[in-house]
Amino acid sequence: MNERHYHTKDISRWAGELRAGDRLLLSGTVYTARDAAHKRICAMLDRGKRPPFPLEGSVVYYAGPTPTPPGLPIGSCGPTTSARMDPYTPRLLRLGLKGMIGKGDRSPEVAGAIRDCGAVYLCAIGGAGALAAKCVVSVEVVAFADLGCESVKKLEVRDFPLVAAIDSVGGNLFEGVK
Repeated sequence: MNERHYHTKDISRWAGELRAGDRLLLSGTVYTARDAAHKRICAMLDRGKRPPFPLEGSVVYYAGPTPTPPGLPIGSCGPTTSARMDPYTPRLLRLGLKGMIGKGDRSPEVAGAIRDCGAVYLCAIGGAGALAAKCVVSVEVVAFADLGCESVKKLEVRDFPLVAAIDSVGGNLFEGVK
C-alpha cells in the first residue's frame, strides 16, 4: 500500500476519511506538546484564557525534541508514549483538536472522544527520532519555554510518515494486541 499525502490545513476534511491501518505522509503545521504542557494548557483553559496555539483543526505531536545540532532545524524528535496525555485529550478534542501523533495505545475514553469528535490518532515510528527530524522544515517555540525540550513548539513538517491508529469510526489498530 502506498502512502497518501495529506496537509494539516485540510485535516477537518480528511481526518474522517482515514481508517486504522492507513499510511500517510503528513505536511504542514503540527504543535509539540507533552504531559507538562497539556497540564498547563488545561489550567489556562480553566482560568478562561486562550491556549498558546489554536486548537480548532490542529494536530499535536507528543514529542520533546532534543537540542538542535548546528545547521539543522531540530534535534531528534521521536514520539513519546501517548497515554500520558489521556487525562487531557477528550477536553482538547471537544475544543476542536483534530489530530494527535504519538506512540502506543489510548484509553477507551480517548478512543471514544476521537470517534465522537471526528478526529484521528496517528502513530509515528518509535525509536526513529533522528529520521522523524528529517521531516521537520522549521521550528518555533510558542509557549512554556521554561519546559525546555517539552515546550510547545510549532513545527513545519514535510512528508512525515505516519500510520492511522485510531480512526473516527471506531477502528483501532491496538484492539486485541494487549
